Amino acid sequence: MSTQDTAPACQTALLLLDLQNEMVDPAGKIGSGGLAAVVAQRGVVDKAANALAAARARGNAVAHVRLGFRADYADALSVAPRIARLKEHKAAILGTWGTEFPAPLAPVEGELVITKQCVNPFYNTGLMNWLLHKGVKHVVLGGVVTNLVVEATARAADDAGFAVTVLEDACAAPNQEWHDFSTQKILPLFANISSTEAFVA
Repeated sequence: MSTQDTAPACQTALLLLDLQNEMVDPAGKIGSGGLAAVVAQRGVVDKAANALAAARARGNAVAHVRLGFRADYADALSVAPRIARLKEHKAAILGTWGTEFPAPLAPVEGELVITKQCVNPFYNTGLMNWLLHKGVKHVVLGGVVTNLVVEATARAADDAGFAVTVLEDACAAPNQEWHDFSTQKILPLFANISSTEAFVA
């Protein structure tokens, strides 16, 4: 067990990244493209729920991060092809079922919900200030997609001086090769790669 895993509860925050209906449910406009099937196969929602229960029991800070846009996408600054696909399918519009969370991961009172319009949840949100205000030194990550939001969060958190742990089994990508490359080759440069079982223990 690393020193990151033994940080005091008050200094550790669990960040659940884009684990929202649009991504993880087969009826989601993004999940229906194959991501939800991988999430189900890997048991990501259940494992993330186990981590969430442990974080709550220990008194860790918890933040739920989601992707969400205005209905006209005026707040979508990226011009990347993936954004054009989101607009085409009218995906991740705030106020719709797609930007809410599955029941096992539903936020409770006192937990932060961060809405972002890009990959990096620190960009143009209050996440950094919230973590600093809480005195957090160590962030624990789980979510989808591994090589997008999880990787971007780990990189940004590392740059900001946080210790980072990635719960590999609470992450998924629609392509297993992307997930494996990220968790085996990229993320270890910025984070400790662990599991929900280790986090719960």
